[in-house]
Amino acid sequence: MTEQSGFPDYEMEEYFEATEPEHHKAFADPTRQRVVNLLYERAATTKQLAGALGQSPGRMAHHLKVLEGVGLVRVVRTRQVRAITEKYYGNTYRRVNFTARGFSWRENLPELEPFFLLRQAIDEYDRSALEVERRPGAVAPMSLVEHARVPASRADEFAAKVLELAKEFESDPVPGERVWGFVAAVYPTDLPELPEDADA
Repeated sequence: MTEQSGFPDYEMEEYFEATEPEHHKAFADPTRQRVVNLLYERAATTKQLAGALGQSPGRMAHHLKVLEGVGLVRVVRTRQVRAITEKYYGNTYRRVNFTARGFSWRENLPELEPFFLLRQAIDEYDRSALEVERRPGAVAPMSLVEHARVPASRADEFAAKVLELAKEFESDPVPGERVWGFVAAVYPTDLPELPEDADA
C-alpha cells in the first residue's frame, strides 16, 4: 500500500496492469469512468455518487458492483446511520494501465473500440472553457498528433516516458480547482509507406 497525504482520504495501491477483457469492459462504460474519476478525489457512498452523476441509487449500485467485481474499486470504510450501514467506496489503485497484450479485441470485445479512453476524453471535454478561460500565455487546452517511422522498441520507450509524464501531471491535486484532463496514446497506424523513388 502507498501512504496518501490527505488527498484522497484513503489508501490506494500504486499500480495495476489491466490486461483481461473484463477489466476493459467494466471501465469502458462512461458512467463508470466518471465514478472512478470522482473517487480519486475522496471516498463516496452510492447515494453521493448517484447525486453527483444524476443517476438513481439502484443504477449506481449496479455500476459499483461491476467495478468492484473486477477489483477496480473497493469499500474503504463504513458508517452506521441509524439502522443502516453506509459503505464508502474508493479506488483500489492509484493508476491503472489498460493494455490488450493477452487477448484479441476482435474476438473478446467486438463491441468495444480499443481506444475507448480517447473517446472518454472527447466526451468529457468542456468546450465552453475555450470562451471563459483566457489566461495570459495560456497553452492549454491543446491537442497534437505526431507520426514517426520508428522501431517498436522505440515506441515502447516513448510510451514509458508518457506514463512518467502522466504521474507528474496528477501529482499534488488542489481541491476546488477545475479538473483538467491529460490524454496520450502511442499506437500503431495503418499509414502507408512511399514506394522507392526510381529517379533518386
